[in-house]
Amino acid sequence: MSAGWSFYIVALTAINLIGLIWLLLATAAKPKNDKPATETMGHVWDGDIEELNNPLPRWWFILFILTFIFGFAYLALYPGLGTFKGSLGWSSGAEVQAELDATNAKLETLFAGFRNQPLADLIDNPAATKVGRNVFANNCSACHGSDARGATGYPNLVDADWLYGGEPETVLASIMNGRHGLMPPMVATLPGNGVEEVANYALSLSGLAHDARLASVGKPKFEAICAACHGVDGKGNHALGAPNLTDDIWLHGNGNLAGIKNTITYGVSGVMPAWGALISEDRARLAAAWILAQGKSSAESERDDAARSGGAR
Repeated sequence: MSAGWSFYIVALTAINLIGLIWLLLATAAKPKNDKPATETMGHVWDGDIEELNNPLPRWWFILFILTFIFGFAYLALYPGLGTFKGSLGWSSGAEVQAELDATNAKLETLFAGFRNQPLADLIDNPAATKVGRNVFANNCSACHGSDARGATGYPNLVDADWLYGGEPETVLASIMNGRHGLMPPMVATLPGNGVEEVANYALSLSGLAHDARLASVGKPKFEAICAACHGVDGKGNHALGAPNLTDDIWLHGNGNLAGIKNTITYGVSGVMPAWGALISEDRARLAAAWILAQGKSSAESERDDAARSGGAR
């Protein structure tokens, strides 16, 4: 705060306090306008309640005086007059910092218990995944959902399909450093009916309904143009973040012809921000442990369902 603003605040506060004291003293000690104390001032409420020309009640006057005394004492002890910090030296910033320091000390004790454990072990540690669940909810759920199952354009983190690989350290690297996935627009590279043909071939890779004739024409075009990223077999490439096109998991196209054509025509660009500097490696490791634990639990549940279904047959 500049010296000018400080002087302005001090002057404005002092003028207001002195003015209020003068007004109180000037009006509280004697009747108004030299009229008798019992004379009405002409103000009537609810038909019969009149304002008489009386001074303030003594107890009310004393209460105002005590209020002023409290105000002057507060301004002497605490900040309130420009840059004057008060005789106690208190500040809201210092109060907040003290609370942050206390909280960080507790968190340091908590994180220290997990810091030297391998990430793979944290996946099976209920205490670690409980904290990781909170980290995920506070930082990641806005995009990936509270259950980590994602949405269109935001990956499902509990299935077995990973753009960059699902190994613990790879997942941690994605959280810490972020990712930038890019599918360039291919309409210029696939003139004529090329987009339609390649889209049908992509559908055929995952066993979805497609036009077999168009898919057969699209196959060599896919192998010549798209295989560089997605592989000749269409199973993707973790090094590039190119998705597997042979399963029934779609990040942008939703598994329908129109969506896939739109992706091929216009391309897509997805950014996963780097969270390392924002949440620290300790929190990132616990969030990764919780995510991987959900995927493990989901896989086990699917195996159990498959086993029960097989037994029923």
